[in-house]
Amino acid sequence: MESDKKSHVVRDVGRFGGALRPAAAWLCVPALAGCAGVQSALDPAGPNAAAINFTGWIMIAGATAIFLLVMVLAAAAAFAPDRVRWLGRRGLVVGGGLAFPIVALSSLLAYEFSFGGHLTRGDGEPLRIAVVGERWWWRVRYLDENGGAQATSANEVHMPTGRPVEFVLTSPNVIHSFWIPSLGGKLDMIPGRENRFTLQADRTGTYRGVCAEYCGEQHALMAFSVVVHEPAEFDRWLARESEPVTEPADERLLRGRQAFIDWGCGACHAIQGTEAAGIIGPDLTHVGGRLTLGAGTLPNNASTLARWIARNQEIKPENLMPPFDMLPDEELTALAAYLESLK
Repeated sequence: MESDKKSHVVRDVGRFGGALRPAAAWLCVPALAGCAGVQSALDPAGPNAAAINFTGWIMIAGATAIFLLVMVLAAAAAFAPDRVRWLGRRGLVVGGGLAFPIVALSSLLAYEFSFGGHLTRGDGEPLRIAVVGERWWWRVRYLDENGGAQATSANEVHMPTGRPVEFVLTSPNVIHSFWIPSLGGKLDMIPGRENRFTLQADRTGTYRGVCAEYCGEQHALMAFSVVVHEPAEFDRWLARESEPVTEPADERLLRGRQAFIDWGCGACHAIQGTEAAGIIGPDLTHVGGRLTLGAGTLPNNASTLARWIARNQEIKPENLMPPFDMLPDEELTALAAYLESLK
């Protein structure tokens, strides 16, 4: 009779465990999904990110080993006190509670210093990109040998593979933090101060950067795209980005350009090759070629451009651009089509 009860219990536990296994597998999916993707520090695409990732795993392994050791000693002290009186000896308490943390933490600090300086400098002649953290978007300038702007963009960074890129980081208003998880660590952008660090990408692709420090109401909608090219492709892209726009190809685009001028958009935005020369908002010279609008808020196409122009305060409240919902539909669609054509 007793053996029958035991067999029933074993079968029930087996069924229960079998039912839990699929649930446990599904619960692991979100955790595994965080190990890869366009914004994962666990999927490094450059040497800086790889070094940080390796250091992180060393610290996790060390912390896990220490935690398990402490739990074993605590269990021994709780359940076998007569056999482990040696745990209370002064030498062990001083060695394990004082000397060991000092040695372990000092070793980690020395290890971090051994490669931390290299992460900020890099090797070789870097490409220099100045990034300004605005409210709430990113002004991006590609600098020439003399420190002048060879090309200006917004909310999107383009990099070549295999070449260090020195980022010159500033902010005119509040503190932001510039972070591309797949390429390296983060660095603050502080008003009145210029911070610099170097990143390198070894794998082509599109990655996601973010502001990693709360900077105001739209902090969560302050992302940017990072597009990594092969070196020759990057040179071609930068050459195109440096060129002014050409004359619109048809009547509708001409109406859109005229609407841009008539409605005063050039007071805040610049389009190289036209009379628009504003510096308050993003440079729109090649806005049609960018992946997103509103610092990663919307995908970039004619429909979302029209929506952003007319109703941007509904999409991203308290951004510094007023809504232009008074535009007639025909002018709005022509203006959006014109901006989309700027690639």
